[in-house]
Amino acid sequence: MKSISTPFTRELSGSLQAGDQILLSGTVYTARDAAHKRLFELIKRSENLPLNLSEQIIYYTGPTSASPGRVIGAAGPTTSSRMDKYTPELISQTGLTGIIGKGNRSDEVIDAFIKYHCTYFAAVGGAGALLSQCIKKCEPVLYEDLGPEAIYKLEVKDFPLIVAIDSRGNNIYLQEPPKYRCDQKITGSVDS
Repeated sequence: MKSISTPFTRELSGSLQAGDQILLSGTVYTARDAAHKRLFELIKRSENLPLNLSEQIIYYTGPTSASPGRVIGAAGPTTSSRMDKYTPELISQTGLTGIIGKGNRSDEVIDAFIKYHCTYFAAVGGAGALLSQCIKKCEPVLYEDLGPEAIYKLEVKDFPLIVAIDSRGNNIYLQEPPKYRCDQKITGSVDS
């Protein structure tokens, strides 16, 4: 596993390859559908964003409320394709260099990853409670009226990720599945 930390520079993004297993430490910002829509609308109106996303990483999550003694509740990844209509513009206009989510991305988004040297990380879906143990600090920074879909600033330590799509467009969602397909027909009886 490779240990990396933020800020997530273009050079660091370019050094990673699809399939790399990563332990991420540093600052990550959360943003889901509603927050993306608001940021996108500001960009379309040529207004300044209230948050500097240059060389930053966004995590597609909507954390649950924290239990007593915890900084955050479950914080698993949400399906990334819901943000695809906003992502190319957000990357090109903000200098965003990393995104964490789950699931494959559209061709348009992958083209933006390549053009702007952005890396897409996959977090393990269904493991939100375990992932939250790697989050050491959580504070709302923008759009608090959105509740769990607000933008939060997270401080993470050894947050486990896989490089799903690297900044050259190599994509584990396309490259890996053929290795595990069983295309041979099984013949014979199961009754022996």
